[in-house]
Amino acid sequence: MQKELLTVRGLVSGFETDRGIIRAVDGVSFEIEKGKTTGVVGESGCGKTVTAMSIVDLLPKPSGQILDGSICLNGKELIGVESDQMHQIRGNDVGFIFQESMAALNPVQRIGKQITEALVLHKGMNKLEALEKAVELLEAVGIPSPERRIVDYPHQLSGGMRQRVMIAIALSCEPDLLIADEPTTALDVTVQAQILNLISKMQDSLGMAVMLITHDLGVIAEQCDEVIVMYAGRIVERAPVEELFSNPLHAYTKGLLRSMPRLDSVRKSELPTIPGQVAPIHEFVVGCRFCQRMGKAENIDNRPDYTEISSGHFVENCSQCLKGFND
Repeated sequence: MQKELLTVRGLVSGFETDRGIIRAVDGVSFEIEKGKTTGVVGESGCGKTVTAMSIVDLLPKPSGQILDGSICLNGKELIGVESDQMHQIRGNDVGFIFQESMAALNPVQRIGKQITEALVLHKGMNKLEALEKAVELLEAVGIPSPERRIVDYPHQLSGGMRQRVMIAIALSCEPDLLIADEPTTALDVTVQAQILNLISKMQDSLGMAVMLITHDLGVIAEQCDEVIVMYAGRIVERAPVEELFSNPLHAYTKGLLRSMPRLDSVRKSELPTIPGQVAPIHEFVVGCRFCQRMGKAENIDNRPDYTEISSGHFVENCSQCLKGFND
């Protein structure tokens, strides 16, 4: 039986600009297994959200476009499908939780209307059936007094409650894959934990796969089965979560882990940071982009191979990045 729900191969996505087409995602490949949680981590601008938007064909048109590669969901190629087919896939097969719930929800529509819309479209329910299901969903995601809240507008809810509504919408049609793009942005710590626990609970009940995009390595360690580390539009390392935390290979991954505060060690100095900064996207080199950041000019002409070092552990095979930059 096929384990992979989603298979991405050689994905290249970019945007038309005054400088020509720039590649925000440059040849990424990965799989997400059924029922598993895959985390995607990296600095802002590394291509996490563009990768997710490419999967569901939500890149801003006309500037955003998929330039190359393959995206297969349940064995079906998604690139090039008609817009009405993709409209059916979004919501029905793939649910999406956006970063900013206030921006994602329609401010002039009651939340009940926004939930029932997907149920009527994808499940063929009549309005009464959809409304009853919407109340059930709000109750399932922990909204108190759902019968009363269903007629509220988004601005009448707290940030945490709006995010719960987003989860209800994303899961209303019981998708095979949930993409959660920074689902706890701008929420306080206790609400963050509640939202992440809710996603895990709903995943267990529905048996769906989750693609969790985040900056937070603590969230990755707690929630994920596998982790993808992205830098400058590419995957630099990918491994089972325990393997990545115990045996990181790429210098960028090591830098991210070193910069994370830990409760099990006594810190006697400032947290280390990764020196330099990401180059502007129009200045990205063909070769190793982390070497570009670190000033290693000899490694920026040829793209490193993306190699499986051990079972399930892939790394961008740049000799300098594997050796490190301490010497």
